[in-house]
Amino acid sequence: MYQLYRLGWHSFQQLCQTIASEVLGQTVEAYLDSHDAGKDGAFRGTWETDGGEDLEGSFVIQCKFTGRPHYNLRPSDLSEELGKIKKLVENGNCDSYILMTNAGVSGVQAQKITDQIKCEGVKHVVILDSTWINRQILENKRLRMLVPRIYGLGDLSQILDERVYDQAIAVLEFMRDDLSKVVITDAYTKSYKAIENHGFVLLIGEPASGKTTITSLLSLAALDQGGSSILKLDHPDDVVKHWNPHESSQLFWLDDAFGVTQYDESLVHRWNYVLPKFQAMINKGATIVMTSRDYIYNRAREQLKSSTFPLLKENQVVINVQGLSVQEREQVLYNHVKLGNQPRDFRTKIKPFLHNIASHPRFLPDTAWRLGNSFFTKNLYFSSYYINQFVDKREDLLQEIILNLDKDSRAALALIYTRNGKLESPMNLQPPERIMLENLGSSHGECASAIEALSGSLTRYYSENGRSFWLFRHPTVGDAYGAILFQKQEQLEIFLQGVDLENFSRLVTCGNLDIENAVVVPNSLFPLIMKKLDDMKETQPEGYEHIFGFEAKKKTLFYFLANRCSREFLSLYLEHNRDLLNEVSRPGLYLDAVPEVPLAIRLHELGLLPNEKRKTFVASVSDHALNSSDASALTNKGIRSLFTEQEYAELIDRLKIELLPRLEDERRMWEEDFDLDENLSPDEHMNMFLNFLNALLETFGNSQNVARQIEHEMDLVSEWIYNSEWVDSDSEEPDSSLWQPMDIRPSGDTESERSIFDDIDVEV
Repeated sequence: MYQLYRLGWHSFQQLCQTIASEVLGQTVEAYLDSHDAGKDGAFRGTWETDGGEDLEGSFVIQCKFTGRPHYNLRPSDLSEELGKIKKLVENGNCDSYILMTNAGVSGVQAQKITDQIKCEGVKHVVILDSTWINRQILENKRLRMLVPRIYGLGDLSQILDERVYDQAIAVLEFMRDDLSKVVITDAYTKSYKAIENHGFVLLIGEPASGKTTITSLLSLAALDQGGSSILKLDHPDDVVKHWNPHESSQLFWLDDAFGVTQYDESLVHRWNYVLPKFQAMINKGATIVMTSRDYIYNRAREQLKSSTFPLLKENQVVINVQGLSVQEREQVLYNHVKLGNQPRDFRTKIKPFLHNIASHPRFLPDTAWRLGNSFFTKNLYFSSYYINQFVDKREDLLQEIILNLDKDSRAALALIYTRNGKLESPMNLQPPERIMLENLGSSHGECASAIEALSGSLTRYYSENGRSFWLFRHPTVGDAYGAILFQKQEQLEIFLQGVDLENFSRLVTCGNLDIENAVVVPNSLFPLIMKKLDDMKETQPEGYEHIFGFEAKKKTLFYFLANRCSREFLSLYLEHNRDLLNEVSRPGLYLDAVPEVPLAIRLHELGLLPNEKRKTFVASVSDHALNSSDASALTNKGIRSLFTEQEYAELIDRLKIELLPRLEDERRMWEEDFDLDENLSPDEHMNMFLNFLNALLETFGNSQNVARQIEHEMDLVSEWIYNSEWVDSDSEEPDSSLWQPMDIRPSGDTESERSIFDDIDVEV
C-alpha cells in the first residue's frame, strides 16, 4: 500500500531500524554499510514474537531493499549473504536472523529462504516482508510521526478519519510532491521536542533552508496523532480571531511571521499586542509554530517584547534549521534527484559530483530541488566548475532564468510579485494591474496561461479556507524578481504603477535604507510615488475600506513612512502633507503598537519634527504615564529620545508627586474596569497595568520605600487575579500524549562508507 520502493536503500534501512526500535522494542546497533559482515543491525537479549515464542541470544537484522515495485523476493537474492551468515554463526553472533524487506514474500518462497538460512546454523529465522511493514505503518501512529516521509508514499484516507482528512490534503497540496522526498533532520527532531515540551517553536533559517517543510511535517503529525485542526494564518490579528478556547487541539501555522522576504515592522508591533495571549492559548492545548528568515528575525527581535512571552527568547525553542549534517544533506540531495523529473542519463552524469555538492558550504534543500527539476538544469554543464557555480551562484542563476523567460511568463511573475507573493485565483485584476500587464506586453488571458505553464517550476497552486491562490514556487523566486527590478528602472516604473499600497509598502523603499531584498526606488521616481500615495487617498479599490478600514490604511502609510523612506522623500512628502505632523504628535494608547510613535521618532531623528510638535508629543506620552495607562515614556528608548533632560526630569518628579500617592486607587480602578464581555481573562486584562508597575519599579527601584510600595501593589494584583470569580473550571493541561518523546537516530549512526548515491541512476 505504501510505495516503499521509492525510499532508496539508505532510507529503507533507517526505516527498518526505527521499526526495530519502535515496534519490536529493541535497541539496535547499526553497522557501517560496506563492512556490515552480513548484518545491518544487531541486538542481544530476549524477544517475544507475535506468536508468543521467546527467542534468546544474538539477533542479526538484515535489510533487503528493491527499487522495483511489486517485486517478490527469491532465495537466490540471498545467495551472497549465506557465507556471511555462516561466519556469524561460527563466531556465536547469530542465533536468530531477522530479514526485513520491502519486497513481497510468498509462503512457499519464505519456507525455502528459511531452510537455506537454517542450513548455515541459524536457530530461528523471522521474515518481515512488505505486507508486514505496511501493516505496522497503518497501525502505528508514532511510527508515522518518526518517519513522516511515509505520509507522501501512500493513501492518507486509510490512516486518517474524515474529520481531518481534508485538512491533511490541504497540507499535502501545499507541499505537492515534496513530502515523499523529506529527510528527517536534527532540526525536525528538535522542533518536535520543543512542541512536546512547550507547545511552541520558532524556526529560524535563511531562505530555502527547510522551515516550511518542517512546519508541514509537524502539521501532518498533529493531524495524525490527535486530530488537531490546522490554521495557516498570515496576520497576528487572525490568531486572536480564530483561537477557540473550547477546542483543545488547534495548531497555528504562522509562516514568515515578521515579513515574507523583508522585515515588516508593522507586523512586529501587532505581534507585541498578540504575544501575551500565547501562553493562555498553549495552556488550553493550542500549538503554535512560527517561522522567519534569519535576517528578518535578527531585526524583529530588537522590537519584540519577549518579556510578554518568555518562550520566545529561550534557546530550546529557537531553532536554526540550516545546520544540516553531511549525511542529512546527502539524503536530501538523493531524494530530490532520484524522485525528481530528471531522466536517467542526467542522473548518471551528475552522480560523480553529488557528494561534493552536498558538502558545498552554500548547499540548501532548495539546491537539491533545483537539481532534481529539469527546468533549472537545461544548460548545466557536467564539470566541477559549472556545477560549483550552480550551487554557489544560485541567486544569479535564478535571475538569469527569469530574464530568459517569454514576456507572458515574466508578466505572470510580476503580477504575483505585486501581490506580495500571493495572487488569488481566479485573478480579479485592478485597473492599474491591467495597465501594468499591457506595458509588459501581456494580457489577462496570456498571463493566466503562463502562470499555469510555470506551475511546479516557478509557481504553484494552493488552496486554503475555501480560497485558491497562485504563489511563487519558493519565496526565493520573489527575491530574484525583486533584484531584477532593482537593476532595470524601466521595469521598476511599470511595477510601481501596478502595485497597491498594502503590498507596495512591504516591497519597496524610497531611497536606499539597506533593507535586505527591498526594491529601492531612486530619487528620480519620487514624484511617481508621491502621486501614487495621493491617488490612494482619493480613491480606493472596491471593498478596500471594508477589508482594511481607514485606521488600517493609515497604519500602513505611517509604517511605510517611518521605516522605508529616506530623509529626502520624507521632506518632499511633508511639503504636501503638513497635517501629518499634527497626527504623529498626539499618539493614542498602546504606544508600543501605534504607528504614530515610530514615525514621530523617525522624523525627530532626521530633524524633520518641529519643536512645538515634539513638545506636544512629549506632553501626550507623559499624560499616558501619569494616568497609569502606558509607561512607554519610561521604557521605550525611542520615545525617551524625544524628551530633553529637563522634560524627562519633570516627568519623574510628577510621577513621584501625582501618581505614586494614588497608586492604590489606580489599581482599584483597573480592577473595576474588568469586563467579562471582553472575553479576556483577569491576567490578560491586568497585564498592561502589571507592565506599568514593572516600569515604575525599574525607574524608582533605588528607593526602598517606593519599591516596597510598588511590589505590594503587584502582589495585590496577583492576588486579585487568583481570587477572581472568572475561573475556567474546564481548564486542563494539554494532552501530552499527542507529542511523545522521541529519538529517531539509531545508535552507532556514522558516516556510511557505501555511497548513498549508488543507485541514484537505477530506474524506479
